[in-house]
Amino acid sequence: MEKRNPKAWLYLLPAMLFLGVFMVYPLIDVFIYSFEEGYNSASQTYYGVGLYNYSYVLHDPYFLQAVKNTMILVAITVPVSTGLALLISVGLSSIKPLRELYQTIYFLPYVTNTLAVGLVFMILFKKTPYTDGLANLIINWFGGESIDFIDGPYWAKMFVLCFYTIWVVLPFKILVLTSSLASVNQSYYNAAKVDGTSKWRIFIKITLPMISPMLFYLIITGFIGAFKAYSDAVALFGTDLNAAEMNTIVGYVYDMLYGNSGGYPSYASAAAIILFAIVLTITCINLLVSKKHVHY
Repeated sequence: MEKRNPKAWLYLLPAMLFLGVFMVYPLIDVFIYSFEEGYNSASQTYYGVGLYNYSYVLHDPYFLQAVKNTMILVAITVPVSTGLALLISVGLSSIKPLRELYQTIYFLPYVTNTLAVGLVFMILFKKTPYTDGLANLIINWFGGESIDFIDGPYWAKMFVLCFYTIWVVLPFKILVLTSSLASVNQSYYNAAKVDGTSKWRIFIKITLPMISPMLFYLIITGFIGAFKAYSDAVALFGTDLNAAEMNTIVGYVYDMLYGNSGGYPSYASAAAIILFAIVLTITCINLLVSKKHVHY
């Protein structure tokens, strides 16, 4: 077989051009903008080059609040959604009749518009002059006091945001894990049953190692998706996320470009590069961990 075939590069050329124009070049451009101090998008001028943009962003209380919110969102939603998806997928795999129907029901929130789901959650949790919302009705039924989950205390708003994010990402994870469980070779389970192995040990020693590549994929994409969260918060708390103290890093970047404090592409670029560095670091850590715990 010929080792060097110029046709292969010809086939790859369209994809390489697409990635270069729409991914590599914008990343380099943003990296350059992040060092240009006082950049004016109208005149395309700046008065210096340095680290001031990074210093400003890292000392901006709005950015620090956005980092805090994003980190909490990532730390809660990724493990909880992955664990719930795994439990539900195992349950669906053990139900032979109507399995496809249950899969369809669980997948419905994924194909529903994000803002529409956010509106439903707002109705469920928001207190109005006419009603306290379904969530507060349940709390009152158990003897508790009503809580304003949308305009109230910080922990209540964060609870709703995490709950909403888990609800949105759960269907895709269930679908992926259910398909992964169905692809496991049944001979392993049959051999374990012959040996009298308990169900828990079968799950730990057979199921988890066999689906570990897909679990790792969901964890990586879950981290990346949670760090890029923005529309979830907008759907629940509106566009003025800084006033609600529920902004995210992506929301901060957007505000610096187009929001009420917009017109600062250098600050937005610096924040975007910081986000890129955080995501890249966590992805590299996950890749190192996967070498010991993922079985291909």
